[in-house]
Amino acid sequence: MNLADKTTRGRLAKFLNGESLYRAMKRKFFWIKLRRSVLIKAIDVKRIIFNQLSMTQIELCTHINAPVERCFDMARSIDLHLESTKQTGERVIAGRASGLIELGETVTWRAKHFGIWQNLTSKITEFDSPNSFTDEMVSGAFKSFRHEHLFYAVNNQTVMKDIFLFESPFGWLGKVANFLFLGWYMEKLLVERNRVIKETAETTQ
Repeated sequence: MNLADKTTRGRLAKFLNGESLYRAMKRKFFWIKLRRSVLIKAIDVKRIIFNQLSMTQIELCTHINAPVERCFDMARSIDLHLESTKQTGERVIAGRASGLIELGETVTWRAKHFGIWQNLTSKITEFDSPNSFTDEMVSGAFKSFRHEHLFYAVNNQTVMKDIFLFESPFGWLGKVANFLFLGWYMEKLLVERNRVIKETAETTQ
């Protein structure tokens, strides 16, 4: 083998080695990029799950054979609310104590939940009679809550819709409780409240 052949083969070997190194580095960066992408997606999934555990939204629709104006007033009646929460021993300790609550007014409830007496103050923050009103927590056991009451007139009858959004306190412990039983418990209270509103509205002239 002459000197020219050796030189050519040497250059070819160096080229092949360089090409192999390039491919190896390319594969390495590909796997680094892939692992990073998977990690970012895992963090996003964790964040989504965390947010879902933090906030719970309950939506209920109740058909009532009564005019929308009557249903609207029944839903904001302090007295009827107390009737629907007798099982918790609920009573008013401050604010609007009876009658129909209005925009900007507050009411402080005291009731027993899970064997513990708790106080909760809510305020009417939005009011559009007889279409909707919203109450939000000012202080209480939740981190926050917002309850939208919507009313739709249909042939002199009413579809009442509740959108109840709440956030649990106590960090991860509260989020787990929210996921396991608190959402179910709050929905049960709302269903009973709506049953009383429907029954009263349909039997009152």
